[in-house]
Amino acid sequence: MNGSYEQPILPPATIGIVGGGQLGQMMALSAKAMGYQVGVLDPTPKAPAAQVADFQIVADYQNQAALMDLARRSDVLTYEFENVDEAALTAAQQYVALPQGTALLHITGNRLHEKQFLHDNGIPVTPFAPVTDLQTLQYAMNRVGTPAILKTASGGYDGHGQLDLNQAVVPAEAQALLKHSCILEARQEFRAEVSIMVTRSANGVVTTFPLVENRHQHHILHTTIAPANVAPSVHDQARKIAVSIAQALELRGVLGIEFFVLPDDRLLVNELAPRPHNSGHYTIEACNVSQFEAHIRSICGLPIPAITQHSPAVMRNLLGDDLTVARQRLIDHPEWHFHDYGKAAIKPQRKMGHVTVLDSNIDQALASLAILKGEQ
Repeated sequence: MNGSYEQPILPPATIGIVGGGQLGQMMALSAKAMGYQVGVLDPTPKAPAAQVADFQIVADYQNQAALMDLARRSDVLTYEFENVDEAALTAAQQYVALPQGTALLHITGNRLHEKQFLHDNGIPVTPFAPVTDLQTLQYAMNRVGTPAILKTASGGYDGHGQLDLNQAVVPAEAQALLKHSCILEARQEFRAEVSIMVTRSANGVVTTFPLVENRHQHHILHTTIAPANVAPSVHDQARKIAVSIAQALELRGVLGIEFFVLPDDRLLVNELAPRPHNSGHYTIEACNVSQFEAHIRSICGLPIPAITQHSPAVMRNLLGDDLTVARQRLIDHPEWHFHDYGKAAIKPQRKMGHVTVLDSNIDQALASLAILKGEQ
């Protein structure tokens, strides 16, 4: 296969996706609509992405032989989550284009690397310090202060691998986290959480999506409102920061950037996601180009148009049995854009799908989705 991505990779070339979840599924749907072939590596037979792909390699993500098989059968390789073996991906580049590279994973796959990268590039972040044991935790607490949040440096998601520290006394629960490399971050009092998707073409043109507001429950994204109802200056800050990060990373593909909006309207970057992001799902229906099509265009070396949002939108995650409720109510809600990821088992707090509503009246869109929260 073609190991160079200096020239555009055109349909019907094969795009290999490491990861078969819902993000991979929506990448694959965009790629298939453009005429590409799609292969997926995932340990779960008939994973969501595999259901819409041309072929699946059923194997663990750490299986280097399986990854090399995917590489040999593909023209370009991408991934849908952070915890991919960097060494294996580096080796795979002898067979296949990897426009995103591995440096992006190295940075975003570790919270300490990520915060240090942002700090070194002049991007505003909360005060932080590395933690390896009880002694360095006490030093970090003296330096960062409390309240703070102790997090594992890698592997945590949706609130896992985190511990709130509200006073300068180390709780016993910290011992479990300290079995891993950790980071201590000062906890911020913020008035909103917002995010923006950014991408960059092969010739270096950076394109941003609208800034959106995110509402979480139990550390999991619950609702996204697009665009965010914040001051124009906040939108401008977010765009400028997104462009700076994309340029510093020499980004290819799509990157999600999560921010805290402080009471004085300053932004702090909270996290980066080196892939399409849950808070960008609204783009499928609300924008001229979805985050998934932008991702495919970027990794394949195609131009990316300026992004326009043609309607305000609200996206609601379907977690666990929310999916069952949404299926039953679908007949009563023609305004719903309903997405079922096709996961084999419904589990509590698991992302099973999402619903997007387009409406110039955001309150009306929220009311349409309120039945999913048991409010009506």
